[in-house]
Amino acid sequence: MLPYNTLIHQVPTRRKAVAITFDDGPNPVYTLQVMEVFRKVQGKATFFMIGSQMEQHPEMVRAVHAEGHEIGNHSFTHPAMTKLQKPEAKDELVQTEALIEQLTGVKPKVFRPPYFDQNEMVGSVSEDMKYHMMGALNSETNDWEMPGVEHILEKTRSEVRPGSILIFHDGFDDRSQTIEAVSILVPELTADGYELITVSELISSAL
Repeated sequence: MLPYNTLIHQVPTRRKAVAITFDDGPNPVYTLQVMEVFRKVQGKATFFMIGSQMEQHPEMVRAVHAEGHEIGNHSFTHPAMTKLQKPEAKDELVQTEALIEQLTGVKPKVFRPPYFDQNEMVGSVSEDMKYHMMGALNSETNDWEMPGVEHILEKTRSEVRPGSILIFHDGFDDRSQTIEAVSILVPELTADGYELITVSELISSAL
């Protein structure tokens, strides 16, 4: 059983599978484009959504869920969680969880702290709520900074192995480089025999 109170960057598994994740959505432009990329290969992704963004685009939340992707908790306002008191930190997750349940009928199982900002207190909140707290191996892609498609691909390909959790962003600002990189990476991975599965499915295959 994987712990709830520490960041998980990779899952030990015998499955040749990776979990590709997207933060900061939903976004009516880029989330749709991500879904189209995954539809072509019949793969699944995990979307760590911000509550305030979900309120603005509830139809996108329902669309992501309807296609079989996972929705994870990414807080309500995207704060640095370690700067909050525990009740405030918990409220960020409780509000978002309620919204996800309201829109999809499903309680989220996974949480990613904004900026990967976490400490013992954040870990204890995650444990209280029975969330697995998700990191990622390819955080050096910095795709939100628009560093170039090749940079995003290079920093991601080097971290691909069975059990990898990979991070990209589909929310806020211009995410066109991310979409282009993912549209190259996803068919590459499936051609190489990788399954593209949700974070929770990957966790359930842990050794």
